[in-house]
Amino acid sequence: MVSTHPTGVQHSGSQYLPQRRDTNANPSPNQELLPLTARVHDHDLLEIGGCDVTTLVEQFGSPLYILDEETLRSACQQYRDTFKQYYKGESQVLYASKAWNCLAVCAIAASVGLGIDVASGGELYTALQAGVSADKIYLHNNNKSREELIFAIESGCTIVVDNWHELRTIVEIVEKLYTTLQKPRIMLRLTPGIECHTHEYIRTGQLDSKFGFDPNQLGELFAFVSQQSVINCVGLHAHIGSQIFERQPHQDLAALMVQWLRDAAKYGLKITELNVGGGLGIKYIESDDPPSIEEWVKAICEVIQAACAAENLPLPKLLSEPGRSLIATACVTAYTIGSSKVIPEIRTYVAIDGGMSDNPRPITYQSVYRAVIANKMSSPLTQTVTIAGKHCESGDILIENALLPKTEPGDILVVMGTGAYNYSMASNYNRLPRPAAVVVANGEANLILQRETYEDLIRQDRLPERLKK
Repeated sequence: MVSTHPTGVQHSGSQYLPQRRDTNANPSPNQELLPLTARVHDHDLLEIGGCDVTTLVEQFGSPLYILDEETLRSACQQYRDTFKQYYKGESQVLYASKAWNCLAVCAIAASVGLGIDVASGGELYTALQAGVSADKIYLHNNNKSREELIFAIESGCTIVVDNWHELRTIVEIVEKLYTTLQKPRIMLRLTPGIECHTHEYIRTGQLDSKFGFDPNQLGELFAFVSQQSVINCVGLHAHIGSQIFERQPHQDLAALMVQWLRDAAKYGLKITELNVGGGLGIKYIESDDPPSIEEWVKAICEVIQAACAAENLPLPKLLSEPGRSLIATACVTAYTIGSSKVIPEIRTYVAIDGGMSDNPRPITYQSVYRAVIANKMSSPLTQTVTIAGKHCESGDILIENALLPKTEPGDILVVMGTGAYNYSMASNYNRLPRPAAVVVANGEANLILQRETYEDLIRQDRLPERLKK
């Protein structure tokens, strides 16, 4: 939560708007701070998707997640089309929906041709209810329950198997209950032993990880799977982490996975799919410099194709599962400013009507964000303030040392890049109802998540008769 603001003259909130490059260029959303449709209209108000943010708050309340459909679709299309451009084999992009799993987001991703990567029975249920075909859904998780496995088998989705216990459980379930069904499709998740520079909580590829089979057991694993007639092992999967800017780790991963593909063939396994994971980072602050979607995809495709040619192997179906780089920049969160507290020569606190319950990333990962005042977009940035949440927690600080214009109660603060792991990790801490979310496009706003009420907060509560007065 350090400032990390660049030194020098700061102009106004308008400096964060997407840069208008060559009209023929296709900007990579993960390299922008605000959604692609962000504008400032004549009354100095921030507009996203053709909708005035202050009007959206008046209509739907705050905090409010505002999802720009054009930015999300553009990111999905860039992944889809770039794989088709650079990969000579078949490819399939999956949206890693743990970033934000809800009916509308799953439906938008699926409408652009993406499959859905889910991490629980609840996410699987949501994707199915959104109309996503089961053959385009892949279920992850390092400790799937028996009930989740049965649900996955019955639905017909692909199961990404994480460990020996899970593998043996699937075999046992099918042998006992589903011998007449089509064999469930599985992929094997392997730990690649590749580390990258990102927060330790979101690294997944190093050997000391809770995810995936130990690479030192590949021979034993492939031998066991080859002997199981009740399952259909179609692929291998690996993932190295999230919010990654480096190119080389993903290229190393791609090359390693082709070696695994070669080794699996020695055991008679007909592996036809490789899933290289996701993890491409986004621009949260000015100094962030992630590769574009095209740069990332092109590098992966080139390595896979070269490695397969060197091993004289046919090209597998190539899967990837981006999450953050699809959805994060597409969404902002709007808050209403309330109280402030000035501690002379130390700090000025400005409080908002949300905080760690709608965005737990700063207190969890020390994540840094940028913010603007939606109703003062051209006003000079004259204040350095700390944006405080409203929770009874001293650590409930959304942004330290934020550069803003002079603020007043009632101003609308907009925090950028909140589409990934904000709503999905939201809570009811202090019994705050979770916010509403809208999707905006072409001047129209549609509710996609209804704001919780106080009644919703106690809906699952049960009061024993002996405690009633």
